[in-house]
Amino acid sequence: MSRIQKLIGFLLALAVVAAVGCAGTENRRSTGTYLDDKTISTKVKTELAADSVTQAINIEVETYNGVVQLSGFVDKERTIERAEEIARKVPGVKDVKNNLIVR
Repeated sequence: MSRIQKLIGFLLALAVVAAVGCAGTENRRSTGTYLDDKTISTKVKTELAADSVTQAINIEVETYNGVVQLSGFVDKERTIERAEEIARKVPGVKDVKNNLIVR
């Protein structure tokens, strides 16, 4: 077997290992899904911070497999509703679990 064939074989084996190692399972996210979730959370936080009603002061945002969870304490019921509206409009969001509480 020539050196080139060995190198190609090695690179193919490495690609297979990398693909399998980055794949998700039913209990774990793939690397791509993890990064997508981080991006969604960042976009939701940015939109909440820019909104005059929510201002994201005490709103925590976590995303898992495209499902956004909002949690924390807010001053008005309207803030809860507005935060959910904002989160639902972000691309990639599949659902929103709104656990915000008026204090």
